[in-house]
Amino acid sequence: MATLVAMSLSPTALLAAEKSSGGGSAIFQLFFFGLIFVAMYFLLIRPQRRRAKEAQELVRAVQIGDQVQLSSGLIGFVTDFDKEDQAGDVVWVDLADGVEVRAMRSAIVRRIEVREETPVVESDNSDDSDK
Repeated sequence: MATLVAMSLSPTALLAAEKSSGGGSAIFQLFFFGLIFVAMYFLLIRPQRRRAKEAQELVRAVQIGDQVQLSSGLIGFVTDFDKEDQAGDVVWVDLADGVEVRAMRSAIVRRIEVREETPVVESDNSDDSDK
């Protein structure tokens, strides 16, 4: 035990321990772990927060008459909000004529833009002069 204490106090043992420890590598490791954390934040956490915020805004913006897609894949028009639900989290969705379902607002995945197309009038390009 005395030799261990003497060896740990000798200047050559201290110099050997200092050279083998690699003090710069500890700083590099800390920098590397910090860089990994920053990359994880920008690649995973930040985009997920943005998607969650967009989903919340979509759910809040849903109005009666909007065509929506539910998480189950069903597509229909929002006809009403449930009057019995105090929080307003339940919507009535009209899927087809006479088919209405209750769904949670959080089940709405996206709002579908309804394009009103003008009817295309096909013109008859055939010559009637042949007759």
